Amino acid sequence: MSKVWRYGDHVDTDVIIPARYLNISDFKELSEHAMEDIDTTFAPHVQPGDIIVAGRNFGCGSSREHAPIVIQQKGVACIIAESFARIFYRNAINIGLPVLEIGEEAKKIQAGDQVEVDFDKGEIHVVNKGLTIKTHPLPAFVRKIAEAGGLVNYVKGVQK
Repeated sequence: MSKVWRYGDHVDTDVIIPARYLNISDFKELSEHAMEDIDTTFAPHVQPGDIIVAGRNFGCGSSREHAPIVIQQKGVACIIAESFARIFYRNAINIGLPVLEIGEEAKKIQAGDQVEVDFDKGEIHVVNKGLTIKTHPLPAFVRKIAEAGGLVNYVKGVQK
């Protein structure tokens, strides 16, 4: 079961990873600044397997790949949002970070909820509320990219 970190609409890449840190080349070190301009508790307290849930247009702004990478580096299992900025969405898939776009249903999931995601069935179980949200399953090719640890590994035939 995963803990939810909840954010609103239009969380841009400059909030996900502030530009002032982009001179840090080590992604593990860079990830220590993830979300700090919107939530100073995220980087020090997020646990592997936790999930980010957000409103509309998550990941808007610049096309930098650093934004999904630092979230993945912190161990976030997936991001669920009403909608995503297209480049962020593609960058997340390319690095093997699962993203689920579920529209208005995202409003039913709040910070601290306990969530289980079944990517194959397209089901999000909000355990503490006894709620199941049905969505589209992740396409098989996206699951394979995530299982490989990203598009480059998938193309090379490497498994993580």
